[in-house]
Order: sequence, then structure tokens, then C-alpha cells
Amino acid sequence: MSAIHDLSALDQGKAIRNGELSPVELTRHYLDRIDRLDAEVGAYVTVTAERAIAQARALEKALPDGPLAGVPVPIKDLNLVKDVPIMFGSGSYQGFVAPVDDTVVERLREAGTVMLGKTATPEFGLPCYTETSLSPPSRTPWDLTRSAGGSSGGAAAAVAAGLAPVAQGSDGAGSIRIPSSVCGLFGIKPTRGRISFAPIIPDLAGMSTNGPIARNVADAAALLDVMAHNNPGDLYLAPPQAGTFLECATRQPGRLRIARYAEPVVPGTEVDPEVMAAYEEASKTLAALGHEVVDIAPPFGPELVPRFVTLWYAFACMHPVADDRQETLRPLTRWLRERGFATPAPSFLQAQSALQLATRIALTVTNAYDAVLTPTVTQPPRPVGWFEEGDDPELTFERMKRFAAFPAIYNVSGQPAVNLPLYWTEEALPIGVMLAGRTGEEGVLISLSAQVEAYRGGFWGDRRPELW
Repeated sequence: MSAIHDLSALDQGKAIRNGELSPVELTRHYLDRIDRLDAEVGAYVTVTAERAIAQARALEKALPDGPLAGVPVPIKDLNLVKDVPIMFGSGSYQGFVAPVDDTVVERLREAGTVMLGKTATPEFGLPCYTETSLSPPSRTPWDLTRSAGGSSGGAAAAVAAGLAPVAQGSDGAGSIRIPSSVCGLFGIKPTRGRISFAPIIPDLAGMSTNGPIARNVADAAALLDVMAHNNPGDLYLAPPQAGTFLECATRQPGRLRIARYAEPVVPGTEVDPEVMAAYEEASKTLAALGHEVVDIAPPFGPELVPRFVTLWYAFACMHPVADDRQETLRPLTRWLRERGFATPAPSFLQAQSALQLATRIALTVTNAYDAVLTPTVTQPPRPVGWFEEGDDPELTFERMKRFAAFPAIYNVSGQPAVNLPLYWTEEALPIGVMLAGRTGEEGVLISLSAQVEAYRGGFWGDRRPELW
């Protein structure tokens, strides 16, 4: 290996346990890369260098058991880390310091991971691109003129640029899978209820969940093992997992029945030919591995899009904003909040009810298969600024819906879903494909993804972004 950051997160953890690498050495390596490269990438909104070194020094004295002990894992700036500023991607929260840890942050600390800082996220996690008033845009390292996606755009940019070995993200409408696609990474949206949002962030409609972002399947599975937990008061509980998710990455999946479709649910959406090429290549790979691949009609219909949009308007209103800071909000956020505050409670409940009914019907279709293959997004990575061209929030929102027409379906249903980084265009732009599974069966998706990864000789192979 030419550099420490070439090692996988699991290999870094092994090197630490064997005494070949120290937590401080590893942490300093990433802090140095962040200092040199992050101005170009826009991965971090806050770097906690002193805190990270202090954590690493403590781990050199007492290293807990576990495959990721001593390994850096940054936290998305939608998650609370006690005594560290949290801005939720919004200028309206500048100066706010988190009073407590999210329990997922506690789990990561107990596992011996080191927090390098907070990764950038768009305002309140609402857009599928990461451009804010707080820090430079998050860019995919494969082409620094293009967006890293969102809302876990900073997390994905950090991993793809070698500014972190793995990262914690969260996903409410594709926010792990979208940036994983445009940054060429493996990302997991777990089953609803797999990872608690305690103690403060509510579960509500169960659309959002934390999850891992990594360059390979085993690293993501190990991080999911650390993150998975529940707390008293959680509204949702995922079915229990037998064994560890990391063990699933070493297990053959057997011959599976895999459904596929590529018709977007959002009316008027066109799927780029390069995206279709990625989808067809993934289908051929799955068939070559001996799996049965079957075409199906989309399990959700376009009539549900307005119902989902109603919920999204309301979710934009969840963060309180002081009257004297309203003008700091970005135009899209203000536009969404205006519509959210104008939505009557019965309309919200009717929308949620319609989505639950649709889920019950859709699962009778998808549960007949071990996995469902679709594109992740409808286009290759978009240029920075593309979503907001024209300064029209309604047009921006329409572009978001059409770009991310596939992933939100599985936030509605609560099923696990992953992004597989299988395809690069002739311009060396990554395009992912998505696999969704039955509720509670992340392990099947992990086993299948690991099989595909091995068959393809590793997701990245010899590829590296130029700044790597």
C-alpha cells in the first residue's frame, strides 16, 4: 500500500490491534489530509482536531475490543455530539452547541472510533445536494466541478476523497444512497427501526434512519454492527439480526430471485442512457452469478408522489428558527416551510395513511423476491449549482424529485436498501445501482453485495480519484 488511507477501515483496525499503526498516527494522517484537501472537496463543516487527538491518545492506553477500534469515523452535522457545534446545515443555528450526544454517537465512541469532525449537510437535510451558506459545496472527488449529492454529501465526499475511511450518514429520502451513487461508494439505508434516533430526534413517520457509508461492503457492515441499537421509547423496532452484519459479508447468499424495474415513479422523469447502462450491466452481473432476474412493474404508483411531498413540506418545519434568523434560511428552505406551515394536520395524516396503505400493497409484490434492483438516481453527477439554476425554489424542488426519483420509495416502506458502485462513465463519473430487500434482511443485501464486489474484483478496483 502506498499510503495509510489506501487501507480499508477494517485493515486499519487490524493494523492498530497488531501494533503496526497507532490511533494517533492514523488520526493525524486524516487530519493532515483534511487540512490539505478539504477546501477543494467541502466534506467537513467542523473539524475537531484537538478532540480527535485526545480521543486517539486515550485509545492508545485502553483500546476496546472490536474491529473498528481506533478508526476515525466522522459524524454528519444533523447528529448531536455533546459540546460540539451543530448547525444542521443552516446559518440559523450558527453558535448552537449540542447539549447531549445522539445514542448512535455514544455507540460509535464506545466502539473506540475517533471523531474527526462534523461532515457537511444541506439545510436541515432537505435537499439532495449539499450547498449551504456555512461552508464550500460538497463535491464528488471524481470531478470537483460536480456535486457530491445529499444530504450526506459531506460524509460521502470525505470517504471518496480519502478524508475518512468510513462515515456515519443518515437517509430520509435517499440521503445515504444518493451521495454514495455520485461518489462511487457502498452505502446502506438500514431497515426502519434498526438504529435509534434517541434521545432527542423523533422517529415520527419512520422515514429517516442513520446508516454507514464506505468504499467496500465489509467496512459498511462492520460500521452497521456498531451503529445498530434501540432505546426505550423508540417508535419502531427492526426484526432482530442473527449474528453480525460483518459475518454476512463473508457468507454466500445462495441463488436468489431478484426483481428489477427502471420506470421512475415521478411523472415526467427521464432516465439518462448512462444510468440505464449501469442498470443493465448490474442485471447481467447478477444473472452471471446465477441469480434469477425478473422484470416487474413498479410497486408504487405516481399518485403517491403528492402524498410524499406533503410530508416533506411538513418535515421542513421540524427545526424551530428564531424570528430574527428567518432571513438566514435559504430560498428552498423558506419555500418548503411556507407550504409546510400551511398544511393542515388532517392533510398530513391523510398523506401518511395513503403511504402506509400503498406500502402494504407494494410489499405483497416485493416480498416475493429476495431483492429488487433499480437505478439509484436518474442522471450522472450534476454540476455544482445545477439544482438552483434560475433561483426558483419550485424548479429546484422539481429537479430534486426527478433526479432522486427512486430511493425515497424505500424510506416510505421502511425496507433496507443499498447503493452498489458498479459503473463509471467514459468521463470517469460514478453511477450506482440500488438493491432493496425484505424488511429486516440487511444481511441478505450485504451477502449479495459482497458476492458482487468479489466477482467484480472490488468495487473500486484500481480506480482512484485524481486527488487521492
